[in-house]
Amino acid sequence: MIRDDECESKSGTDIMEAPSGDDQDPNQRPKKKRYHRHTQHQIQEMEAFFKECPHPDDKQRKDLGRRLVLEPLQVKFWFQNKRTQMKAQHERHENSQLRAENEKLRGENIRYKEALSNATCPNCGGPAAIGEMSFDEQHLRIENARLRDEVDRISGIAAKYVGKPVLSYTHLLPHGTPRSLDLGVGNFGLQSGIVGDIYGAGDLLRSVSCPTEADKPMIIELAVAAMEELIRMAQAGEPLWIPSADNSTESLSEDEYLRTFPRGIGPTPLGLKSEASRESAVVIMNHINLVEILMDVNQWSSVFSGIVSRAMTLEVLSTGVAGNYNGALQVMTAEFQVPSPLVPTRENYFVRYCKQHVDGTWAVVDVSLDNLRPTSMSRCRRRPSGCLIQELPNGYSKVIWVEHVEVDDRAVHNLYKPLVNSGLALGAKRWVATLDRQCERLASAMANNIPAGDVGVITTSEGRKSMLKLAERMVMSFCTGVGASTAHTWTTLSGSGADDVRVMTRKSMDDPGRPPGIVLSAATSFWIPVPPKRVFDFLRDENSRNEWDILSNGGLVQEMAHIANGRDPGNCVSLLRVNSANSSQSNMLILQESCTDATGSYVIYAPVDIVAMNVVLSGGDPDYVALLPSGFAILPDGPGHHGGGILEVGSGGSLLTVAFQILVDSVPTAKLSLGKVLHIM
Repeated sequence: MIRDDECESKSGTDIMEAPSGDDQDPNQRPKKKRYHRHTQHQIQEMEAFFKECPHPDDKQRKDLGRRLVLEPLQVKFWFQNKRTQMKAQHERHENSQLRAENEKLRGENIRYKEALSNATCPNCGGPAAIGEMSFDEQHLRIENARLRDEVDRISGIAAKYVGKPVLSYTHLLPHGTPRSLDLGVGNFGLQSGIVGDIYGAGDLLRSVSCPTEADKPMIIELAVAAMEELIRMAQAGEPLWIPSADNSTESLSEDEYLRTFPRGIGPTPLGLKSEASRESAVVIMNHINLVEILMDVNQWSSVFSGIVSRAMTLEVLSTGVAGNYNGALQVMTAEFQVPSPLVPTRENYFVRYCKQHVDGTWAVVDVSLDNLRPTSMSRCRRRPSGCLIQELPNGYSKVIWVEHVEVDDRAVHNLYKPLVNSGLALGAKRWVATLDRQCERLASAMANNIPAGDVGVITTSEGRKSMLKLAERMVMSFCTGVGASTAHTWTTLSGSGADDVRVMTRKSMDDPGRPPGIVLSAATSFWIPVPPKRVFDFLRDENSRNEWDILSNGGLVQEMAHIANGRDPGNCVSLLRVNSANSSQSNMLILQESCTDATGSYVIYAPVDIVAMNVVLSGGDPDYVALLPSGFAILPDGPGHHGGGILEVGSGGSLLTVAFQILVDSVPTAKLSLGKVLHIM
């Protein structure tokens, strides 16, 4: 090795003591060392050549030597010395980084040791007996002592301004539960109606703020505890999970849960009831891609658009290590929905934590941060929920999903209560079924060639992908507007006179995906005594479309293109054309996507201009095609199955939500009556 400056001031390239290979002459005696000082021009030229090619071959060395008036062997040894110099510099830089990291770790270790030696008991104030408790338990006790003081302070302020006493959270603890081990006390100890009525709480996603620096240690500890609970919940059997008589479902034993996890996020708040479910499946997606979808709020909202009506990442506390999401931690808000205006959305403020375990399994867990909530009481709290993802051969993954929430469902319409109580509405089975179906759809969208199942006017893979992208935007738009979400800016028409029909208007001016003007939306849900599969097959069949669709004008509907989206033949995207005598429909096509799984089905469609659709079919950008989606959401009315006789709610019928959008010239409050709306539907 040589000094840094030797490569520029001296050249050891004339060292002839031990030539090797083709350069060695057997009749030539070894020469003594001699150094040759290169000119500044020679050094600059070789430096420039080194940047492009650090390992020149014989021909390149000869050409460079001839141009710089140097022997090829001089050039060869200069490049050898230069490579040695660069390697030494790189090693010194790496050593410097490692020393800095080592010093940082040593400092953290010293601080932890000092914290352990100075720890005090929060109950008596004396030195803590570290040997009698775990390190995590010690931190939990110290943190909860701080939380108790904070709750008492806030309770005193609330009592001063409200004029009523506020229940302490410790009064709600079950007998025998250690007061100092409860993590998530929060606002759930407040009596309903003191701070605000439970149904009058402000919009969670607009009211929450980013956590403060003082909150972050507690968030981290809560996330670690939630991860441990999720792993055990996903892998445990009886007596924690009790199978049904036919082993088709399983339920959580609340007593066993409290015994297994006594240090959870606190007791179930008054007015809320627990919902817990678990489901597993093998899906056609790489485990790393699954983790990325769950940790990217935009991808997560898109894949689960039928469940997640809106979501937002408030703050990223950790991006993970080693270039992936291992250790990633982010504070989020989300709103979960059932596709019906008769079921209120569930709003959550939570932390999401991702971790790769020693066996290679990935886990992503959510847990509510309601004790950080600055507003009044929520109607839903998320206990540790999430999924385990195990890598399988050939790009498949095994997913075990646990969904555990506490919710006030008193505002759910009676039609939907059997479905909600069964867990099919927002339980683990719906999450897994949606994920399985969307993984098949993504696999179809990523296909580079046109599969044999695709037919019609699509002739290129680019046109196929553009059509699928347009259909995806149509489905997301429909799902966002069909539920009871508070995200969109729709305003309810006054004087509708009917509680079961929701009619709204909104202005659409600058959105290239919507036609400009005033858009009217109407949605209603009702029960019909027909099995969901039969309803789905009827609505998606183009041959029966003229029986219900006003766009067909009684004419025949022809399928011009068909893209299969999964194993079930009902999962597909279609392009339909109406053969009608009405000339106004001659320039219009209908884009339709139908999808179904064990927990529900959709038939969503939108009229599209034939010129714009031709651009999409040729592979053009679908984002500027204006869409006003309409359609149907078909859900089972409960876990029961039809066994003959007269159908009743919960015995195998269907809960059908119908929603449509139309473009009007002005706000229709004075001219558009409910009767006209129902006639259009």
